[in-house]
Amino acid sequence: MAQQIADRRDVDFVLHEMLQVEQLSKHEKFAEFNKKTVDLIVSEARNLAIKEILPTQEIGDREGLVFDKGNVTLPESFHRAYELFKEGEWLAMPEDTEWGGQGMPRSIALAANDYLVGANLSFMMYPGLTHGAGKLVETFGTDKQKELFLKKMFTGEWTGTMLLTEPEAGSDVGALTTSAVKNDDGTYSITGNKIFISSGEHDLTENIIHPVLARIEGAPEGTKGISLFLVPKIWVNDDGSLGEPNDVICTGIEEKMGIHGNSTASLALGGKGECRGTLLGEENKGMRAMFTMMNEARLLVGLQGFCCASASYMLAVNYAKERVQGKNLLQMMDPNAQSVPIIQHPDVRRQLLTMKVYVEAMRSLIYYLGMCEDKIAISDNEEENARYQGIVDVLIPVAKGYVTDKAFEVCSHSMQVYGGYGYIKDYPVEQLLRDCRIAMIYEGTNGIQAMDLLGRKLGMNGGKPIMDLLGEMQKTIAQAKSVEAVKDHAVKVEEALNKLGEAALHMGQTAMSPKVLNAFAFAHPFMEATGDVVFAWMLLWRATVAATKLEEGAKKKDISYYEGQLKNIEFFANSILPITHGKMAAILTTNGAAIEITEASFGG
Repeated sequence: MAQQIADRRDVDFVLHEMLQVEQLSKHEKFAEFNKKTVDLIVSEARNLAIKEILPTQEIGDREGLVFDKGNVTLPESFHRAYELFKEGEWLAMPEDTEWGGQGMPRSIALAANDYLVGANLSFMMYPGLTHGAGKLVETFGTDKQKELFLKKMFTGEWTGTMLLTEPEAGSDVGALTTSAVKNDDGTYSITGNKIFISSGEHDLTENIIHPVLARIEGAPEGTKGISLFLVPKIWVNDDGSLGEPNDVICTGIEEKMGIHGNSTASLALGGKGECRGTLLGEENKGMRAMFTMMNEARLLVGLQGFCCASASYMLAVNYAKERVQGKNLLQMMDPNAQSVPIIQHPDVRRQLLTMKVYVEAMRSLIYYLGMCEDKIAISDNEEENARYQGIVDVLIPVAKGYVTDKAFEVCSHSMQVYGGYGYIKDYPVEQLLRDCRIAMIYEGTNGIQAMDLLGRKLGMNGGKPIMDLLGEMQKTIAQAKSVEAVKDHAVKVEEALNKLGEAALHMGQTAMSPKVLNAFAFAHPFMEATGDVVFAWMLLWRATVAATKLEEGAKKKDISYYEGQLKNIEFFANSILPITHGKMAAILTTNGAAIEITEASFGG
C-alpha cells in the first residue's frame, strides 16, 4: 500500500461540506474554480506529492547536503522533483497570473499544499520561502524590482529566502549589526553576517534572491532603524540578465536534528566589500514590511507542523490495522484466542482518536484562515474585510503556536503506536517527529506566539477582533444546539468558551497591572486554552455538518466518516475540554511562582 499523506475524504469534507469553497466561483475573481476544478487541483497535487516528492523525503534525510567551498549540493532526486513542481506552476498558486501565479483561492492552495508539504517538508521549504520573498517584492517593490525579480521567483526559476537572524540577534531582531551604506548609483553596499538561513545556498536554481534586514549608516538603534534590501546571489542587470556574483558567501550549513534536506546556511555579506542590494520599501520601515508578511509566514509554519502530524497519523492508523500483537482484552482468559491487530487495544484507540481530533481540527482551522483571506479578496465591503482580517490576526498565533505544539504531540503519539519500531529509522515516523520539531521554534518561538496573542492581539482595535472571533464561535454553537446529535456537546463547548472569555478579560487586565510579568508567565497556558477552545469550535462545526448529513440520509459510503465526526466532538468535549477548564482555573490564579523564584534557586 502506498504511503498516505492526508485523508482525501477529510480534505474534501473541509473544502466542500464545511467551507463550501465552490461558492467562491460565483464571484468573477474565482469564476473558474468550480467544484470539478477544485477536485482536479487537489488530485494533481496528491499525484505529484505521492509519486515524485514523497520518494525524496527519506533520501533528503539520509543523504543530506554536501557543503564544499561555499557551494551546497542537494540530492539529485530533489532536482527532478523541483522541475516537475515548476512545470506544474505550484509555487505561487494564489498569485496573479501576470506574475506566474494561478490566481486560485488561498483555501484551495492550502489544500494542495496539504499534500505537497506533507510529502517532504525539507523540499517544500525551498519554494515556500521563495513565495514569501516574492510577496515582499510584490507588496513593497518598485516597478523595476517587480520587473526584474517577481515572475522569475513566482515561477520558481529563481528561489528566495529571508535574511533576518544574526549570531547575536536571534528573536531580538533590533539588535542586528548588518549595515548598509548608500552608493552614488542608488544601490547600497551591504556588510554583515546572517545565520540559520533556510534555503540560504543550494544548486537547485541559478540565482537566489535574499531579502535582507540591515541598518543604514546613521539610522536609529533598535527596530525603528531597520531597512529591508533585496540582495541577489548573482547581480541582476537592468535588462534582466545575470551579472557577476554578488559577494554573498555561504560559510557553512548547520547539522540539524531534522529537515536534513534543507540547507540551513550561514551567509557572509560583503566580506570583500562587493555586496550590493537595492532598498525594498522605505528607509527604516524594514520591520514593518516584514510584519506585513508575518501572517503568511506563520501560517506556513503552522501548515508545516500540521502536515507532519497528518502524515504521521495516517501512518499510525495503517500500522495499527496491520500490526498483530496480543489478544483482545475481552479474550485474555481464552487460551485459544488469536492475537489481534493493535487497533483493537483500548490505549492504542485512545491515542489514535487523540491524533485524529487534533489533525482534523488543524486542517479545518488552516483552511478556514485561507477562506477568510479569500472572502477579503472578493469583497469591497471594508467593514466586513476588517472583521475577517481581525479574526485572521487573532488566530495566527494559534495556527502557528498551538498547532505546532499539538503537531509534535501527534507525531510523538504516532511513534508510540509503532512502539520500538517507531524509534528506528526503518520507519518514517521517526523522521516526521524530528522534522516537525523545528516548527515550534522558527518564525518566532511558540513562547513568542503566546506573547503576541496576549500582548498584541487581545487588545487590538479595542478588543473588537477577539469579540468578532467569539461571535463566530457562538454562531456555530447556536446552530449546533438545534441539532439533536450534537446539542449536548454544544453546551460543553459554550461553557468552555464562556470560561475562555473570562480568562481573556482577566489576562488583559493583569497584563496592564503591576503583575504584568505574572500575566506573561501564563501567556503560553492561555494560548493553549485558546487553542483548545478554537479546536472544540472547529470539531463542533464539523460534527454539526455531519449530523445534518446523517439526518438527511447520507450515502452508505459516507456514514462511517460522518459518525466519526460525531465521535470526534464527543471525545474532545468529554476528555480534553475538562482539562482545558483546569488550565483556565490556573490562569485565573496568575500565580507568581515563576516570576518570584530567584535565579539562584534554579541551580546550575
